[in-house]
Amino acid sequence: MTTPDYLQQVVISGRRRASAAPGATGTLSPSVTGAIWAGLDFLTAIVGGMIAYRIRLIADAPTPEEVVGPHLVSIPVAVAVMYLLLFGIYLVIFSRVYGLYDTAQHQSGLHEQRMTVQATLTAGLLLCGTLYVMHGYALSRAIVSLTVLFTLLMQMARRGVWRKLRERRYLQGLETRNVLIVGDGRVAHALRNHLEALRHMGFRFKGFISLVPRRDDIANPDVIGDVQNCVALARSLFVDEIYFSTPADKRIVVGVVEEARALGIDVRVVPDLYDGLAWNARVEYIGQFPTIPLHRREFPRGAFLIKRVLDVSLSLLVILVLSPFMIAIAAMVKFGSRGPIFYRAQRIGRKGRMFTCYKFRTMVINADKLREDLAHLNEREGVLFKISNDPRITKIGAILRKYSLDELPQLFNVLVGNMSLVGPRPPMAAEVEQYDIAHLRRLDVLPGMTGLWQVEARQDPSFDSYISLDTAYVENWNLLLDLRILARTIGVVVGGTGA
Repeated sequence: MTTPDYLQQVVISGRRRASAAPGATGTLSPSVTGAIWAGLDFLTAIVGGMIAYRIRLIADAPTPEEVVGPHLVSIPVAVAVMYLLLFGIYLVIFSRVYGLYDTAQHQSGLHEQRMTVQATLTAGLLLCGTLYVMHGYALSRAIVSLTVLFTLLMQMARRGVWRKLRERRYLQGLETRNVLIVGDGRVAHALRNHLEALRHMGFRFKGFISLVPRRDDIANPDVIGDVQNCVALARSLFVDEIYFSTPADKRIVVGVVEEARALGIDVRVVPDLYDGLAWNARVEYIGQFPTIPLHRREFPRGAFLIKRVLDVSLSLLVILVLSPFMIAIAAMVKFGSRGPIFYRAQRIGRKGRMFTCYKFRTMVINADKLREDLAHLNEREGVLFKISNDPRITKIGAILRKYSLDELPQLFNVLVGNMSLVGPRPPMAAEVEQYDIAHLRRLDVLPGMTGLWQVEARQDPSFDSYISLDTAYVENWNLLLDLRILARTIGVVVGGTGA
């Protein structure tokens, strides 16, 4: 098992009892995701009906003149629209019933397509029943059949394309789910092999957890801890799911679930291991491996999808509008002092992934080496570093920093998906090495060009304030908060308080 070197230095704290209320799954309602998919399904039904209606008109008309002439009046348009809307509603209801709006990562593509067929055909049958009861004989059966057929084909195509795009991102290591497995016996190894064989589904094995205190001379190097520090270890490795693959004391399992719930980590067990712990719970398959979820945090994929669309569209717009200005800045940096135009730095992003962050260079070329000599002048607390009248800053750099113009190249980081317009500041690896377990919460989301700390307390030297504001942003995130931060950022930039 491989983990980032800077995370191996994180001290694993003892168990911390969950302080969140039972059942809390986050601050943003997961219905946003379901509403987006429901809206797409409803729109697909409407489009399918319109195509069927148009084809029926053309098929019935002997000449083009009759298609646009009095023949059109004979088709009950109002009635057709009413029943088409009913079909869209039926489709959304049964798609929900068949679990098509649940997390698709735990479902195979074949299962998803099968449920799509069932939901669409059931909605079509219910539409036929409604027509019979309401005596809607004026609506052609051919139109109904074609509507169901075209809706089904478009639904299957849309879901298939979306799944392929998602699986491609998983294979690239993006948006994956890290997994810890409690136990290291036969079932645990079988589960690990199964997950690693399904890399296209986005699961990444991080290690086994022993039920007994871990010994340094243990034979299996993949056993990275014991159940006493299971959740703390999961937090440090950015684990999304914990699987119990071997029987354990029920109190231990409940304790892990309580701690994991507070940190938003999912917990699952293999069926038949814990009698009475998950009565009436639905069995979910990870590929072909059955599991029972004891706790699951609903990830607001729909809201984050909207956030990503806003990031791409706004950053692309700003780049296009400010490209002449950015070229002018690049020229001033190039001719203002010796060195490259851009400053490239390795930063830690979401879930501890390292990426290259770009800025306009504002310091002399050996600034990083000079930092050690200036450490005694640091005006910030903890891992933060800043001094007034920093001698490493160039004349052009001072102006760029004052108005935060040096950060404009990070718009390209936003475009490729390493950063967001709004989020916690991207930290250096040296900073993350000094984080406590609780501080890792700020790495649960993409870092941002601006954030709550930048607009609220950028001049505050307190490290605790820096961490608490970033953590508050992560725990209370919503789209409106992002828009408010962006609006306040404009004031910060115009006011020249960025230095």
